[in-house]
Amino acid sequence: MELYRGRLIDHLHLVVRDIKASRRFYGALLEVLGIPIGGEAEDYFWADELFVSSADSRAALGVLTGRHHLALQSKDRAMVDTFYEAGLAAGGKDNGAPGERHYHPGYYAAFLLDPDGNNIEAVFHGEAKRRAAAVVVSF
Repeated sequence: MELYRGRLIDHLHLVVRDIKASRRFYGALLEVLGIPIGGEAEDYFWADELFVSSADSRAALGVLTGRHHLALQSKDRAMVDTFYEAGLAAGGKDNGAPGERHYHPGYYAAFLLDPDGNNIEAVFHGEAKRRAAAVVVSF
């Protein structure tokens, strides 16, 4: 059996109640992460692998998505901190201030709830984890 070793997620579609509130929230977070909005219209926007639409969009079929947890990669702790502050300023709700987490040494993250209650995380895995990954890749 041969396995495809690409990215696990090709894209993710969130269907939201208020597309303008979501555009404001995600636009602020994505700007901090250095990810540009790739395209948008009245009923949707997208950036990289994330597609967000209103329920009345042709892409949504009138159904809101349930609560999701999205973890977005950050290049360092400062980016996690800025992500958290920008998200709060853009209408997000605190779901865990920036700080170390118990998942593994060096796991630094912040959590926000978006306007629809999705748990949006920014995570930096720390230098030790990054060095370990580089060693594995170099073999």
